[in-house]
Amino acid sequence: VQLQASGGGLVQAGESLRLSCAASGVIFRLNAIGWYRQAPGKQRELVALITSGGSTTYADSVKGRFAISRGNDRNTVNLQMNSLKAEDTAVYYCNADITPPMGSSRPYWGQGTLVTVSS
Repeated sequence: VQLQASGGGLVQAGESLRLSCAASGVIFRLNAIGWYRQAPGKQRELVALITSGGSTTYADSVKGRFAISRGNDRNTVNLQMNSLKAEDTAVYYCNADITPPMGSSRPYWGQGTLVTVSS
């Protein structure tokens, strides 16, 4: 299983960015998929995730500004980030909880994508 992330970049405060992540490989069930981020000197934190049933979870710091959604391909996820702030600057990592055809579910991580918001 691989998670391929795209998007990210440098924007000014108040602008928007869209991150996308696609899971590929042998997937029996994608239980949840979402994004974490890690700013310099800080721990990695959950930003947003969406379950196979469509339930969403957001960090308090992004509620009302970020929106996570599944793509037309059910193994993809998009994160629309609006009204970006300098404190949103971080490396963003796609994460998915996947059940393989054989065995138990486990988390997978994509490569990080850098989001830089200048104030």
